[in-house]
Amino acid sequence: MAKAKKDGGIVETIKTVVYALLIAGVFRTLFFQPFWIPSESMKDTLLIGDFLFVNKMAYGYSQYSCPFSACPIEGRLFASEPERGDVVVFRHPVNGSDFIKRLIGLPGDTVQVKNGVLWINGAEVPQEPAGVFSEVFEPQGPMRNTPGCENGPVGLGGICTKTRTIETLPNGVKHSVLNIVPNGYGDNTDLFTVPPGHYFFMGDNRDNSTDSRYAQAAGGVGMLPAEYLIGRADRVIFSSAGRSMLFFWTWRSDRFFKAIE
Repeated sequence: MAKAKKDGGIVETIKTVVYALLIAGVFRTLFFQPFWIPSESMKDTLLIGDFLFVNKMAYGYSQYSCPFSACPIEGRLFASEPERGDVVVFRHPVNGSDFIKRLIGLPGDTVQVKNGVLWINGAEVPQEPAGVFSEVFEPQGPMRNTPGCENGPVGLGGICTKTRTIETLPNGVKHSVLNIVPNGYGDNTDLFTVPPGHYFFMGDNRDNSTDSRYAQAAGGVGMLPAEYLIGRADRVIFSSAGRSMLFFWTWRSDRFFKAIE
């Protein structure tokens, strides 16, 4: 009898663990997805080693990510429409990897960069000087990448700087933009027209971002179809400057639960 009770207890424990894993999996699939920032394309809004949860309910489900065989309203049930200035995680339509960028152009918009200044629908997007962004020139994160520096070359341990400006988008969203190379490769582009059902994304670290300024055939994002959107990034939960989140001495406590603007 005692053995039967013991065996029954083990079975119940296993069932509880399985149910918990299933619930966690459903929660992750439907509502939130963890994301670890691997690159500097969104500095200084997001730093290498920032950990966040992506709100998958912000835009509803897409045909690409919906976990069910049939999704409502032709594969998408919008909780809200994506807005200009949102920081968005999406699936790259060619290589399938997850990207995070800022939404700049909506369907029907024209977008162009001229002399490093963004133009939307024929109007210049204002930028205001905001000093410099400084960081130590050293390997960062698990990939051990070193940052790009406007004041380079900088030796290991030196101070790496980038010019910082505050950009105000047409809907009033303000965010910082960094510059590394004056008149860089992406500082002068063709005039893009965003097709219906597509979006135009850019990184805040403009000279170190492979985004919608570059064609998918060249490794860029191009015009992103709506069905590849995963969700909106609203808040940094945790941040570590080291190669592992377990290195507690590299934690950036000032970034814990920091709102993403």
